[in-house]
Amino acid sequence: MATKKKISVIALDPRAGKSYGEDIAGLFSDVADISVFSVLDGSAAGVLDRADLFVASTDAYGSPEELAKHIPLDSQTMAIEVSFRWRELRKLKELPAGSKVLFVNITQTMAREAIAQLEQFGVTHVQWIPFYPGARLDEDVRIAVTPDEMRYVPPGMDTVIDLGQRPCTSGMMIEIALRLGLEQLLETEKFQNYFQSIATSNYSFDQMFARSIRLESRFHILMESLEDGVIGINEKGEIFACSRRAEDMTCVSAPLIQGRRCEEVFPYIPFAECLRTRQTLPAKVIKVNGVNLSVEVVPVIRQKTCIGAFALLQRFNDVEVRQNELRGQLLHKGYYAKYSFDDVIGQSEAICKTKETLARMAISESPILLIGETGTGKELFAHAVHRASRRADGPFVAINVAAFPENLLESELFGYEEGAFTGAKKGGRPGLFELAHKGTLFLDEVESMSPALQIKLLRALQEREVMRVGGNRIIHVDVRIIAATNEALEQKVREGTFRRDLYYRLNTLPAVIPPLTERGDDMFLLMDHFRRELNGDFHLTETVREFFRCHAWPGNIRELRNVVEYFIYTGHRDITMEDLPPTLFLSGATVSRPVRQEQQPSNAFRFVLSQLYEASEAGVPMGRDKLLQKAREFHIPLSQQEVRAILSDMAEQGLARVSRGRGGSQLTPKGRELWEKVKDDRL
Repeated sequence: MATKKKISVIALDPRAGKSYGEDIAGLFSDVADISVFSVLDGSAAGVLDRADLFVASTDAYGSPEELAKHIPLDSQTMAIEVSFRWRELRKLKELPAGSKVLFVNITQTMAREAIAQLEQFGVTHVQWIPFYPGARLDEDVRIAVTPDEMRYVPPGMDTVIDLGQRPCTSGMMIEIALRLGLEQLLETEKFQNYFQSIATSNYSFDQMFARSIRLESRFHILMESLEDGVIGINEKGEIFACSRRAEDMTCVSAPLIQGRRCEEVFPYIPFAECLRTRQTLPAKVIKVNGVNLSVEVVPVIRQKTCIGAFALLQRFNDVEVRQNELRGQLLHKGYYAKYSFDDVIGQSEAICKTKETLARMAISESPILLIGETGTGKELFAHAVHRASRRADGPFVAINVAAFPENLLESELFGYEEGAFTGAKKGGRPGLFELAHKGTLFLDEVESMSPALQIKLLRALQEREVMRVGGNRIIHVDVRIIAATNEALEQKVREGTFRRDLYYRLNTLPAVIPPLTERGDDMFLLMDHFRRELNGDFHLTETVREFFRCHAWPGNIRELRNVVEYFIYTGHRDITMEDLPPTLFLSGATVSRPVRQEQQPSNAFRFVLSQLYEASEAGVPMGRDKLLQKAREFHIPLSQQEVRAILSDMAEQGLARVSRGRGGSQLTPKGRELWEKVKDDRL
């Protein structure tokens, strides 16, 4: 319990002193002990005991010099001020207008002072006559008013109104609270009721005080509504505010620490340094009662003078939780996965195997690299992987790396601080890594990323932290990466345009998305899906279906959808070769159909056979990427689809063993025998 304050009340008359003491006790008895002394009964004689505040009536000792002789040195003193209650003034206003009325009090001075105050309150419709012991009585006066001094009322009055002892003014009560550092009492119900009952003519003071109370109320509402804990001190380093959240975090009681020195209660908060430097002290992590708190101290500057400071406290874990909640709200702004594996249409062995593989990979937290030609549905698979992962409830954020120039891509991925560059948004902006926290970030066409950004991406993956452009603050992020590429990253690594360490970081779980040419009749299932989606009605003739089976589909599923949309506007229900879009013949040749070994092989087939033979002689495997590189060196027009088709046919004929990934392809003895037969006819 805090030590109670001590208030000493000194009055001339003991009855007046008792009344003043009761008024003060009615408001301060919970926090202060009140003693009453009177000059007339001798209790105010000699030097009084020390008190936190002496409140004396002006007529007690007659002068300030006399008062100083009866109280300890360096004591706080203030004068008693009295007024009237509103209900008493209403009674007086009912007196007949023009009446002569005695105002009876102990002394002439006290009677005149009371009359002056009554007239100030507007009771001017009667003629006031001061009356006191020894005064001469006018015979025609028949009304008397007295503040509990009935003993001095002359006999023979027709009407006597006893107002009772005059109450202390509300301004006096406010000053007592301020002098004793008990400002928090001013908003209590007891104080408010007292203020409303006491008459006052200090309109400007009342207005300013009411405004102050309103501002203080708003301050308390704001303080309690903040997520942060708030502790406030004045310019002397004394605590005047401590929110409930700050109480919980620091295990203190706000009422018990009011007015105490900040270094006594919170030695771990650098309030003194803040007051001295008048600078904001950035947030630091401090352990309090076994809990990590983030503490920032901000000075309050008023007209170039530091009048106090505020400490803003956050539980370190709460900061992380709040960030996650805010990031979670972004899920309602489009950052979510739209597709699952059920949305992947197809029954071919190639697509079913891909779905099964990626479904198993989804459970992992490791990066996934989706490898596939343009239009094969890599982003759809990225959505599906996220939906099947443990992060399904987190955000899914996708970006096509190739769509942004380097400077914009950096700010898009990592965010930027206010003023980082011309046109930077006020307040800065979080990057996609921050938005994808606790979720998945999909980087499409990752091969087009510049070397400088590759370094930043590698650091983000390794350290799980990012720094905004123009910032100096490390931001922790928990993001799973799914990257996609339609080019051979191994070749870019060999060429030095893609970092080897980043490649192996992204290539932890590689998955090849099969092109449309390897998915057999899946293309017709997809066409039916797009036809229904676009509300089309058409039927493919067998000639067109056979053409589609042989078409190379360089644009894959994206090209297929365009064709379906074209068919809808032909106006024909049965689609023949004449109804095919002209661009279909320009977009890619038909898939190569290598002849059997007893037939004359094509140039492309012979070239692949020759390269596999040379690799066999050297004792090394030959992959598709290497074959394409060799084809470019020899100026052989060979596409990735054609290489895949040739190798597939060789495997079917038993001419080569074909494996995916780094294993490459190797000629069988049967394939070597075929090469020996056709090499002399090589172009």
